[in-house]
Amino acid sequence: GLGDEKDITVRGLEAVKSCDKVFLEHYTSVLGVEKSKLETFYGKEIMLADRNMVESEAEQIYQPAKIGNVAMLVVGDPVCATTHTDMILRAKEFGVKVEVIHNASIMGAAGSCGLQLYNFGQTVSIPFFDDAWRPTSFYPKVQYNRGGGLHTLCLLDIKVKEPDFEAMIKGRTTFLPPRFMSVNTCCEQLIEAEEKHCEKVYDPDTTLCVGLARMGQETEQIVAGTMKELLEIDFGTPLHSFIVCGETHDLEIELLKEFLVPNSKYVVDSHKNGED
Repeated sequence: GLGDEKDITVRGLEAVKSCDKVFLEHYTSVLGVEKSKLETFYGKEIMLADRNMVESEAEQIYQPAKIGNVAMLVVGDPVCATTHTDMILRAKEFGVKVEVIHNASIMGAAGSCGLQLYNFGQTVSIPFFDDAWRPTSFYPKVQYNRGGGLHTLCLLDIKVKEPDFEAMIKGRTTFLPPRFMSVNTCCEQLIEAEEKHCEKVYDPDTTLCVGLARMGQETEQIVAGTMKELLEIDFGTPLHSFIVCGETHDLEIELLKEFLVPNSKYVVDSHKNGED
């Protein structure tokens, strides 16, 4: 599920209680509560499966599953990340029977802002820029979506247990502190991508966007406005997501108004081409 230990489904809880080993995938996303809360609620010890375990030491997960029941807990829904799909394929290759139990994810929760889910196009990932790597492969996908009048859900980068390469050069194995991309950083990078490509895919001053934070949790936050307006909003603690709107219909706008920045300067991108 999305938020805490109680977001698990009844079927999922029954499965966890029947398992000999329980893992929690801990690098494509993170929960809003500590692992200990899950352990208390589920009555099971839980082992964190970091990136190294999932990608390089997966036999720790698959081997026990050949002789008993093993659960792999994920944040959101099990089939919404390519990492989890890969795990399913590798488990089957290992001769392990796989059962998928679905749950809520950001892919559905994004509709809480009022935008209709069937008006969304391709989902994109926004990676952290750094001095040497500033990829904008998301830009043509946003362009494709908006060309068809579709909204774009942007999943924002997280960095958990990333190696400290400078320390490694000195012979020490240490990890950098976790980093979670904010809506604000996402806006900055989207603006930079538009300035780089200059194809007018979106206008930072007028294109309607939506910032989402901690969806499914009690502190859930939704704010709508232009990219430059959302740059100034404090969205608080992670996790954040972002939507670049395409064509918006009257019903969507009516629902979005509840979340709009006061006196927003957005321009409706629709068949009316009007300004609200």
